[in-house]
Amino acid sequence: MNYHVTIGLETHIQLKTNSKIFCACANHFGDEPNTNVCPVCLGYPGVMPVLNEEAVHKTIRAGLMIGSRIGAFCKFDRKSYFYPDMPKNYQITQYDRPFCIGGQVEIEVDGRKKIIRVNRIHLEEDVAKNTHAATSSEVDFNRAGTPLMEVVSEPDMETPEEALAYLQALKQIMVYGGISECNLEEGNMRCDVNISLRPDGQEKLGVKAEIKNMNTFKGVFQALQAETRRQESILESGGSVRQETLRFDPDAGVTLPMRSKEYAHDYRYFPEPDLMPVVLDKDVIERWRSELPELPQQRRERFVSQYDLPEYDAAVLTADKHLADYYERAAAGTKNFKAVSNWVMTEVMRVLSEKGWTIEQFPIQADALAELVALADGKVINSNSAKEVFSILLEEPGASPKALVEKRGMAQVSDSSAIDAFVDQVITEQTKSVEDFRNGKQAALQFLVGQIMKLSRGKANPQMAAQALRDKIGSME
Repeated sequence: MNYHVTIGLETHIQLKTNSKIFCACANHFGDEPNTNVCPVCLGYPGVMPVLNEEAVHKTIRAGLMIGSRIGAFCKFDRKSYFYPDMPKNYQITQYDRPFCIGGQVEIEVDGRKKIIRVNRIHLEEDVAKNTHAATSSEVDFNRAGTPLMEVVSEPDMETPEEALAYLQALKQIMVYGGISECNLEEGNMRCDVNISLRPDGQEKLGVKAEIKNMNTFKGVFQALQAETRRQESILESGGSVRQETLRFDPDAGVTLPMRSKEYAHDYRYFPEPDLMPVVLDKDVIERWRSELPELPQQRRERFVSQYDLPEYDAAVLTADKHLADYYERAAAGTKNFKAVSNWVMTEVMRVLSEKGWTIEQFPIQADALAELVALADGKVINSNSAKEVFSILLEEPGASPKALVEKRGMAQVSDSSAIDAFVDQVITEQTKSVEDFRNGKQAALQFLVGQIMKLSRGKANPQMAAQALRDKIGSME
């Protein structure tokens, strides 16, 4: 029997704010454990939360960027949450009056576009971070109270590939909006996965299982594959899928039960008594709407129209906002926009991959890359010399490409008399290859050009050298 897969994601995104959501403690990753804490985020009795306005602003901005309706009257609620990472035994979240309702994210899988609807976006406080060892557990409360936005999708995804595309698209939007860095290694973006199967043709959704605390895109993809297999096996054998909470074991490649699934009434929600409701003024919302940055899709389209780039180039360059920013800074210094794109997508991205760097860590400034492209574009240096200059700049990032070329005598030889001298020498020394070229072997010409480049220490203009070889060999009897 064939089964239809239904997937929905609850994506938790830490907001990029200076302080936590209800106190003045620093919202900063990587500090000494339990140093960015105070009585509020430690859950001491009698403390009073104070709402972080910037967290509200960034949540509203996220909603506006995906087309959500912004609630005019919003409130916070208490959710009973008896876990070691939540010492006050409740979490301040939003239940029935979230900031953002509805919205959508467009994805593309195998050339097919699809709209994934968003049910809501609500704001809450993050919990502390647990670290488990063989015989002990440690709790770091630096993360407790970090502003945490939860984006709840509708169950519109049908494959692991669609879920992966949705997460990637959502991440792009959040980074472009300055809402979050969405650094998965730092836990900025995590998600819970809901999945159910039902026989093809059945309208009613199957019983869903929830896979908790997924913090890598690869893990989400593999967990969905594993859970699809598990539920399919249960249904094929005549069994029934239980509604439960699971965890994914990446080493074994299987999902394992954690506990029976909680329902909303299990959390005993009630309005948060220590926080006033938030009433959002329409003029403020419209002002925030007017300040929205360019969306990733809009930037892709602009790269095609403004820089005359192929759609593929535009998609690669805009996939990472910071890489797109780097490209635009470099493109501002030259008229050959495609050449800049080629350098970024080949040499720059190669180095980033090899070194494990982000573009912010890349040592060659965008204006230096533009200067290098201009030198190559103006035939001042050839492609081999350009790559050599690029390598030098990696070690001397503050250097000027033009100054390096002059200092090291790397300028391309385009003087016809000088090239003719190289050609004459190679023809005299490489008689067999000359004869091979005369007999129609094109590879021989490339070999001869290579010999000229060797003689000129890489400085000869290879196009001029090739043409000179054709002319002289062609005139030989």
